Amino acid sequence: MTTRVPPAELPDELRETLVQQYGTVPEPVAVSWHNPEVTTSTLEFGGKVNAWKEVDESLKTFAHMAVAAQVGCSWCLDINYFMAQNQNLDLTKASQVPRWRQSDVFTPLERDVLAYAEAMTNTPPTVTDELSARLLEALGPAGLIELTSFIAFANFATRNNNAL
Repeated sequence: MTTRVPPAELPDELRETLVQQYGTVPEPVAVSWHNPEVTTSTLEFGGKVNAWKEVDESLKTFAHMAVAAQVGCSWCLDINYFMAQNQNLDLTKASQVPRWRQSDVFTPLERDVLAYAEAMTNTPPTVTDELSARLLEALGPAGLIELTSFIAFANFATRNNNAL
């Protein structure tokens, strides 16, 4: 992936923290560091988003990957696959997210989450009452709120990374 904005030089402490977390400095962070206030705010909010625990990590990771596949952010797909590996999630499922409709590895709930992620990512969004009702029943109100906000953040992150 070639960036449209050249990477900036990061402070040593931030560089070390990112390498500890991800094994490398994520290119989107290096690019966005030209505006440290924006980057810091985004990283802080991303950290808060990742701390939410109402919805299973695999559902959120697969949802983020579905957004990334639809938006076309190969970096986002790669980092989420890496995160799935570190979280001991089902890597067969993670590898199948971009073609989830043709794959037989996903449960009905996982399929609904993937469909919801895509429907939220569409412009305009195409979320249906039926899909929302199924997810509300499966996840409860707090879970559906978390999933929706998580997917909204995934759209923010993937579109930001893809544009830069």
